Amino acid sequence: MIPEHISIWGELSHLDHTVRHVDVPVRGHTVRTRVLQAGSGPELVLLHGTGGHLEAYSRDIAGLAEDFHVTAYDMIGHGWSDLPDLPYTTDVLSEHLVGLLDALGVERAHLSGESLGGWVAAWVAAHFPERVDRLVLNTPGNIANKPEVMQRMRDSTMAAVLDPSEETVRRRVEFLFHHKEMVTDELVDLRRQVYSRPGFVQAITNTLVLQDPVVRKDFAWDPAWVGKVAAPTLLLWTSHDPTGGLDEADLLLGWLPDARLHVIDDAGHWPQWEKVSEFLDTHRTWLLHGKDPS
Repeated sequence: MIPEHISIWGELSHLDHTVRHVDVPVRGHTVRTRVLQAGSGPELVLLHGTGGHLEAYSRDIAGLAEDFHVTAYDMIGHGWSDLPDLPYTTDVLSEHLVGLLDALGVERAHLSGESLGGWVAAWVAAHFPERVDRLVLNTPGNIANKPEVMQRMRDSTMAAVLDPSEETVRRRVEFLFHHKEMVTDELVDLRRQVYSRPGFVQAITNTLVLQDPVVRKDFAWDPAWVGKVAAPTLLLWTSHDPTGGLDEADLLLGWLPDARLHVIDDAGHWPQWEKVSEFLDTHRTWLLHGKDPS
């Protein structure tokens, strides 16, 4: 029997797609940004999480490309995009996304963000509403700004970057999964290569400022700005998300003007890897038809 998932490129083997770099202006820097695009139809942009890269969605891109023009990219300071030395606060990450949309000639798009990517997607929807159609916030994490969650994220991520050994990075990637046996050597080694890039220790330090309560307070999830999100929003939660439970989903349901909740069972922080079919179905149902997947 051939395993369901062999490799990232196995998932994309039959799919026409492009991978290129696009220059995006951010705070006086020109950020060379790695972008993968595929498919045709409504614009859909996928945003990865802290310390991540566009391969976080490699199991989903082919399926989504059947219905959407999909863009996945490495955020500023992440993956193989440039690593300018400035704090990667939510407004900077959002400026990078809006600048990328401009560079790609995309006026409006659906946004689907996981973890930090969900935070950025929501911030863009609140502050640049004219650029967003519908939202999917996928395990956005720590809505309640719990110090212990911030500390765990800082410690595990920094440990993996300071020591990008197989064991340490595997432990960091396994944190994202409920079914840890699904973590492949390929995925771990990709992270090891990213974390070994020259300048990445400083880059991850610039990313983890968002786990500092003093810095975070200016960007923390709060009804004052979350209430400005006019885009219809799907909260995509899981039964085993290590960064936040359904009580935090309930907070967002109370703050967002137009939101629904769908819970994927038997998955952790990365349902896009652990429950591909359900992940794809919820996106089609919500983004194409405007229906509650539940």
